[in-house]
Formats: sequence, C-alpha cells, structure tokens
Amino acid sequence: MTYHPKSDFIRVMIERGFLADCTDYQGLDEAFAAGIVPAYIGFDATAKSLHVGSLIQIMMLRWLQKTGHQPITLMGGGTTKVGDPSFRADERPLLTPDMIDSNIAGIKQVFSKYLSYEGETPALMLNNAEWLDGLNYLDFLRDIGKHFSVNRMLSFESVKSRLDREQSLSFLEFNYMILQAYDFLELNRRYGCLLQMGGSDQWGNIVNGIDLTRRVLDHEIYGLTSPLLTTSDGKKMGKSLSGAIWLNDEMLSSYEFWQFWRNTTDADVGRFLKLYTELPVEECDRLGALEGVAINDAKIILANEVTALCHGRDAAEAAAATAKEVFEKGGVGDDLPTLTLDAADVGDGISIVQLIVKSGLAGSGKEAKRLISEGGAKMNDEHLGDAGLMINADDLASPIKLSAGKKRHALVVLG
Repeated sequence: MTYHPKSDFIRVMIERGFLADCTDYQGLDEAFAAGIVPAYIGFDATAKSLHVGSLIQIMMLRWLQKTGHQPITLMGGGTTKVGDPSFRADERPLLTPDMIDSNIAGIKQVFSKYLSYEGETPALMLNNAEWLDGLNYLDFLRDIGKHFSVNRMLSFESVKSRLDREQSLSFLEFNYMILQAYDFLELNRRYGCLLQMGGSDQWGNIVNGIDLTRRVLDHEIYGLTSPLLTTSDGKKMGKSLSGAIWLNDEMLSSYEFWQFWRNTTDADVGRFLKLYTELPVEECDRLGALEGVAINDAKIILANEVTALCHGRDAAEAAAATAKEVFEKGGVGDDLPTLTLDAADVGDGISIVQLIVKSGLAGSGKEAKRLISEGGAKMNDEHLGDAGLMINADDLASPIKLSAGKKRHALVVLG
C-alpha cells in the first residue's frame, strides 16, 4: 500500500492492517479530511452475541469514532429474516421475529463496550427493519429492482462459488444483496452516511449499494473492506476447539476469552496487537518480534489489552491472576470455567469420564477415555490413570480441578 493518506482514519487503517480494498482511496480520504464522515457496518442478528470473527469490524468502528467521525451500527432486523448467502454452502436457518429481537438485545451489549452513543460524534444504533419491514413488494421491484442486473449479480464470487459447486441458492437468499444495497441507499438518504465497511467477502454487496445510491440519488459514496482473517495455521478467526469465542459474558467467561488470546500462535502476536488493541504500532511491532520465552510476555499483554476492551480492566486483571495461579503455582483460580453439580447429579457417584465430558474438556466419553489412557488428563494436578474412577459427594467437599493437557482446565463444584 503506497498511498499516503491525509486523514487520521485512513492512516490508522493502513498502518494497523485493517485495509483490504477501497472503492476510491483518494476520494474517501479527502472526505475524511474535509469533515465528519458517518460510516456503517451491518450485523445480522443470527445469535445472541457476536464472536471474535466480528471484532475486526467493531475495532474499525471504534477507530472511526476515535478519529472524530460517526459510526453507525446497523442491526439486521430485516435482513436476518432472509439470511446472507455469502460464501456459505447452505441456506441459513430462518429465525422468528422474537428470536431476532432477542438476539439484537444481546448484540447491543457488545457495542456499548466499544462505542459511545453520546458526545460530539455519537454512534447511531439503527435497525434496518425500520425501512425494510414496510416495503411494498411491487413498488420495490419497480423502483429498485430495475437498477440490478441479474447477469452481474451472478458474477459475484459469493454467488458464483455456490453455483459452481452446484449447491442450491434460493430466491430468498438471492434477494439479500438487493436488500443490503437498499440499506446503504436509505442510510445515505436518512443520515448522510458516506461509507460502508465490512469484511472482504462483502465487497460485491457494498459495490451494489454504491451503484444503487448513485443511480437513485446521484450521491458519491464509498466502500472499504478489511481482510478476512485466518490465523497463521490457516484456521478461521473466532473459532476454537471448544466452539465460537463469543464477546458476551453470558456466553463465554472473561477467563476463557482471555485464555483464547493468551494461546495465540507466535506468528500472529504482532498482527493481532495492531488489530485488536490500541497500543502504539511501534510497540506492537516490538512485542511481535520477541522470540523464545519472551513472546509469552507479549501474549499476556495481548490477552490483557483485548480483554480489557471487551470485559473491562478488572476482568482482564482477574483473568491474568487466575492464569498465573493455575499455570505457575498449580493452584485453583476463581475464574476458571466451572461445572456446578447438585446432589442429584452426583447420586451414589459419577464417573471421572462423565465429569471430563460435562466440563467441556472432551467431546465424548471415548475422547475422555483416550485422554486418560494417553496421560493427558489430570485431577488436582495429579495424572489420572483410571478411567473407571468414581467421584462421590465427599470428594466434592472442595472444588476439583480437571485438566486436559497443559492449557485447558475446569473446576467441578457441588452446588
């Protein structure tokens, strides 16, 4: 990237690795330099929380606000009823309006941690159901549909990849890109929004919205995408062995969130520090260049800073203290994932295999038995050698710490 930006926002995007592509670097940069730019990212309400895969977009909105511009968080109350087909092998399950509303309530909690909805450039929280729910189908086809070429829509990679694999693409899903384009038009008309941002998989949808707005309103607007992140070992960002890394406390503890970042591979540390923390770029480069045992200190800084943004500084410090106690002292920390059993669960005894599965350290009894037989399972930091071991209520008079390997731990307590 050789472009030398005039605006703080574009400079940050380039320096920290957020920028994959832009419809007009110079035009957008000049708009940022000239005044306050309202910009949006859309989030469909497919779950009660966003996960780490969305965090790069959330950080883009945060930097937008920090550099003096106005972020718009657009909830897909309308588009979630259709489902984004981009790069999916199958159709998304359809959600009821009540499920969508419940998911939006959960997602809003995430944004309040990263953005301010008050002040000089307050973020806007909008829902596209506001304009999509009331559309008249025939009017929409006549006024908006006429601006779209089916030939061009079929050429977009997100659609083409599905058709090339001879996988069904429903007419419902095919409409998604038209609705997303219409979102940009409405946001520009109602709120003066000049920019849509998103992952690089959204490029076709973003370009559609720009074309539609130019045709209908004759307004100049822009698109900017971030890279689709994978870890250095090729895995999709936001997933772990135990599932999605959610951003809401109720769906993933702050300790487990902290531990995810602490377990970052060496090669990703510098890049992740730039994207997911607000440490100066020079410091991110310095920490990312550490080698050997020293890189672990950088990983702890990464985990602390990302967790502080998402869960608060107190939660980050508590997670770090718990990790130190567990890994350095072999003790039991307060913040570990906890399995709480009642007397009925334990009965006359519960097998250690069941406990390992219930605590999430193994996906099945077979996997738990293999973990034990291969010497990878511990109870209270002592190797487990007997897969037939039974645990009774007396054994749970104090919490039991279970471990799978060196990095995964859980507590079992009697409630």
